[in-house]
Formats: sequence, C-alpha cells, structure tokens
Amino acid sequence: MEPQTMETLVKGATIAIGGMLPAVAIGRIASKAMESIGRNPESADKLFVPMLLGMAFAEAIAIYALVITFIL
Repeated sequence: MEPQTMETLVKGATIAIGGMLPAVAIGRIASKAMESIGRNPESADKLFVPMLLGMAFAEAIAIYALVITFIL
C-alpha cells in the first residue's frame, strides 16, 4: 500500500472514531438528563449546567480528533 493511501486511511479512521464516540456520549448525556427531568421536573435547574458541561467535554474530544487529523 502506498504511503499516501495509508495516510488517508488513518486520517479517515481518526476523524470517524473521534467523531462517532463523542456523538454517542453526547446522546447518552442528553438522554439521561431528559429521563431524570422526566422523573423529577423540579431538578431541571440543577441538571442543566452539569449536562452542558458534560456535553462540552465530550465535544472537546471530537475537536481534539479533528486537530489531530489536520496535524497528520
């Protein structure tokens, strides 16, 4: 296999895995937060900020994968 082809495959795998897994994490965070708010509606104010922080940290991992892809 040529080096350029291998480089393209590695870049594709990096961004695919680096984008897919944080997307799953963000979906699970939102799902569990909505489930918790559905069970206890008064907890919405207490859950909102930690939910957003968790989503931001998961999204940061996807951004790291994007930066690594550009560096490769």
